[in-house]
Amino acid sequence: MTTALTTAAAGFGTGLSLIVAIGAQNAFVLRQGVRRDAVLAVVGICALSDAALIALGVAGVGAVVVAWPGALTAVGWIGGAFLLCYGALAARRVFRPAASGLRTEGEAAGSRRRAVLTCLAMTWLNPHVYLDTVFLLGSVAADHGPLRWTFGLGAVLASVCWFAALGFGARLLSRFLARPTAWRVLDALVACTMIVLGLTLVAGA
Repeated sequence: MTTALTTAAAGFGTGLSLIVAIGAQNAFVLRQGVRRDAVLAVVGICALSDAALIALGVAGVGAVVVAWPGALTAVGWIGGAFLLCYGALAARRVFRPAASGLRTEGEAAGSRRRAVLTCLAMTWLNPHVYLDTVFLLGSVAADHGPLRWTFGLGAVLASVCWFAALGFGARLLSRFLARPTAWRVLDALVACTMIVLGLTLVAGA
């Protein structure tokens, strides 16, 4: 039991270290959480996607992914272009703050589909997700032998905890972000994150 708990804790720590780093997905979840826009759907997509990718890594699919450099290159170009477009939209909101802020219930319902599609794109069009989550985490899990799935379970739990805390905890910033200037700062941060990551993906593709 102690060994299993230790292995699960190692998976939790490893998974958290890979997820917490500032990235496009985290920036998007944070913004959706602050706006209270399709938060449950976004958090669910991120957590379930991570769980699927972690399972693939633990199952040993990482070697197959790395063996297809052409596929990763294509994903890099597509993902990079997507992030650059999203970053441009965020930059546009910096200069047009009326497009930011909390939405009414009707507006939130109308944007739910767009939020879901954007979240799916940010999650699955990032080649680093496959290299980090599937290959790297899968390789570490393999070192735990028969307990590799216990390690993977710990990593999945870390993902669920992180995205739930980021998405639902972000609403605590709502009072601070009630000022238009604060939203412009957040959008500027999102824009910079998306554009830098987009350029990185395109350059590395």
